[in-house]
Amino acid sequence: MHSTRLFLVGVVVLATAHARPQDSAGTAVITVSAPFSKPAVLTLSSSVTGGGEIIPPGATYFSPTTTISLVTSDGSLVVPTTTANQTQNSSIASSASTTSSSSTTPISSTAAPAPSSTQPCNGYLEFCGRRYSNITEVCAHNSPFNIRGNLFSNQRLSVTAQLNDGIRMREYTRTLGDWKPGFEASGRKGQVHIRDGTLHFCHTKCDYIDAGPISDYLSDVTKWLKANPNEVVTILMGNGDNAPPTSYQEHIKKSGLDQFVYTPPKIPMGLNDWPTLSEMIASGKRAVIFLDYGANQASVPYILDQFSQLWETPFSPVNRDFPCNVDRPPGLNSEQGAGRMYIANHNLNAEIKMDKLDVLLPAVAELTITNGADGHQSLGDMRKTCLNQWNRSPNFLLVDYYDIGGGSVFRVAADANGVPYKKKCCTKVSAGSRPSASGPTMVALGMLVLAIVTLL
Repeated sequence: MHSTRLFLVGVVVLATAHARPQDSAGTAVITVSAPFSKPAVLTLSSSVTGGGEIIPPGATYFSPTTTISLVTSDGSLVVPTTTANQTQNSSIASSASTTSSSSTTPISSTAAPAPSSTQPCNGYLEFCGRRYSNITEVCAHNSPFNIRGNLFSNQRLSVTAQLNDGIRMREYTRTLGDWKPGFEASGRKGQVHIRDGTLHFCHTKCDYIDAGPISDYLSDVTKWLKANPNEVVTILMGNGDNAPPTSYQEHIKKSGLDQFVYTPPKIPMGLNDWPTLSEMIASGKRAVIFLDYGANQASVPYILDQFSQLWETPFSPVNRDFPCNVDRPPGLNSEQGAGRMYIANHNLNAEIKMDKLDVLLPAVAELTITNGADGHQSLGDMRKTCLNQWNRSPNFLLVDYYDIGGGSVFRVAADANGVPYKKKCCTKVSAGSRPSASGPTMVALGMLVLAIVTLL
């Protein structure tokens, strides 16, 4: 009986995921192979006042209503269920126990943990009816690298604290050296490296920062997802040593995250192909994983190729104007870019060059400006630039030390989504772990260069 319930849930998600505004009404009849005493037919009837297309901020979101009935061959009603997503107050298709009016075995679609129909999706009820590709989230650049006192760190709070504060995308890709068209893994310095025969999160080189095996980090994400059943998260990894995707698969399984990973129905996914957050939550598949290079979705379908579905603005920028042009993948034209999600890289760096040394470090002295919601060179300013250039806001706003600014980065995301930002930010940290706001002194810079040269 358990397998039958899973099959029915899958049918409902598949059927509702492809609703469009022009589909004012429709009925689908699907024959179900199940251990019933009589043949049964699943009838899906829907009336839709709108779909989940890409909607500008402030617009009215749509209200699909779906009625599902499971009827035996003699007309006996087995499962009558009606679900609705209210305009800007979307409800998740919740499970309900049902009783049978005939001798057919009753079906219960109750799952544990069950998302509540009154709970927000990723912090907002308004997000429940929106597509995954129609929401702006804050991304923690180099999320694992939060080691106190290490100048290569990009964050200062743990992954659990990041998630609790509202970070819904974690990223760890290359930061040292310039990426150029045609470079593959041998010429890049990504953030996942092979050390002692296993994959570690290392900042450029494991001598600089080694955050440990990736399974340890992913285990923390898994624990958080189990405790927060109405949340969808995204993970983007940089394949620094060109490891095969099956190597990542091993760590994902070890961490337990495989129970949550989202497998797309097609390759690649366009903007309007993604499900709504409520559909992802109802299915339990709430972790989207991207790999920048070396993904093979035919081999591991839930490790998604990044650049065929998600492009980026200039990475590791030292340009304070933060242009919103396509940087990676190279050669992507405007029409192609308009059909994919995109990341706005808004992490300002200071570049240090000395002999063979060429390193980028977070420009911590500028964080209050860079992470600001308003003003020239702020995150809010870049978001508006991107909106004007692409007629839609970025899907992900990538920042260093997201907590600097008292929640300003989340206010920018809320403005992009057309919702108010009400949550207090952020997790309290000790004064000693805060990056300097006054700028590095020459003594500190000299010590940094000495330390780096020693490691080389």
